Amino acid sequence: MWAHIWGFLYSNYFRFWLKWILRLLTGKCELQRVLGGAEAGARRTLSIEHSLESSKSKVLRNAVHVEEAEVEKYVRDIMKEKKIEQKDTGFKTNLHISLLQISGYKKLYLNVENLRKVPYDSENEEHEEQLIELWNLLMPYENLKARISKQWCDIGFQGDDPKTDFRGMGLLGLVNLVYFSKHYTNEARQILSRSNHPKLGYSYAIVGINLTEMAYSLLKNGALKAHLYNMVSGLPQMEHFHQFYCYLVYEFDKFWFEEEPESIMHFNQYREKFHEKIKGLLLDCSVVLTLQD
Repeated sequence: MWAHIWGFLYSNYFRFWLKWILRLLTGKCELQRVLGGAEAGARRTLSIEHSLESSKSKVLRNAVHVEEAEVEKYVRDIMKEKKIEQKDTGFKTNLHISLLQISGYKKLYLNVENLRKVPYDSENEEHEEQLIELWNLLMPYENLKARISKQWCDIGFQGDDPKTDFRGMGLLGLVNLVYFSKHYTNEARQILSRSNHPKLGYSYAIVGINLTEMAYSLLKNGALKAHLYNMVSGLPQMEHFHQFYCYLVYEFDKFWFEEEPESIMHFNQYREKFHEKIKGLLLDCSVVLTLQD
């Protein structure tokens, strides 16, 4: 309760006076202090984002919803609003980068969400080609005898037709599986092999789709901001989301075998434990969670 009271008092009263005192002492506004003092990356952009969202100025508040094409205009508008000289190129450049990262994160979420909403369609040739590509990447020495086949269980699907397993995450689940198998082929095959362990085995494809949901939820609630702001000096792209997914797949496999669950029936318990571990790592403002090629 006291935390909520303090948060309310700070946001509505103390923050204004603290900013006013610091401006008197330094001769700089909050944005100037942040952009001039913090290193490039998450710590700086998160501070800028919070400053803009908390501002009483409509110009500054609107800046967190800026589109990529409007970034330059908003930089000029903010400098005018805060009476910062346009020739201050350092401020201008750093603010431009932060606004690109903020707008890029929002755009990336929309792109990921749109792909998640696309249902797998067995009548869609492109969807089918990606599914067959997944099989060929993971099982290069075994031919798929039929499109509807129990062979799909060999790579961790639940039944004869994988399309039913993509319902929750749509095409996003398949695209992630293919991306990992294509860009980290040796690792994907090794993890698939380990997933067939007689005691500690798990359904590779089903777990992969489950980890897509984890990556998606972390992106949606903003937990990936620090990671992406550190990773990309500009606009985060879909590829950066896929790379984070690859990290999750690789690290979950290690985590699973280190924990040695009694059976796959305890999957949800260990999945949540892994989820908490990742959320903890993402709280670090210097975090970058990726695999190296």
